[in-house]
Amino acid sequence: MNKPIKVLIGKVGLDGHDRGAKVLARALRDAGMEVVYSGLHRTAEEIVQMAIDEDVDVIGISILSGAHMTYFPKILKLMKENGLEDVLLIGGGIIPEEDAVELEKMGVNKIFGPGTPLEEIISYIKNWYEKRKLAIV
Repeated sequence: MNKPIKVLIGKVGLDGHDRGAKVLARALRDAGMEVVYSGLHRTAEEIVQMAIDEDVDVIGISILSGAHMTYFPKILKLMKENGLEDVLLIGGGIIPEEDAVELEKMGVNKIFGPGTPLEEIISYIKNWYEKRKLAIV
């Protein structure tokens, strides 16, 4: 039996808006993934430690506070320091297009903007996971 894709949905900083994160978490679960939700107001260090502790395949960061250019680079640095280069890092929320492009250049795999269909996010994760499995074999 194949193990399900395991996803950590994280909320960092002072951002207290989690409806979108919870909607995405439910959609991913309904698509057969195992989902861990960080809860609100986490630090980058807490997110990466949760990813390690839970042995996740994917970290999804939802951020609406405008602090994305602070948190994503820090998460990327901590992921690298902890050997999590094989974990998919995606994000979503209120992130200007020019910042999304810059974050993807830094190493965030994909930024999903407001209104992205849930199926698009699910497909992106599943496609990445399948390619990763093929690369490991």
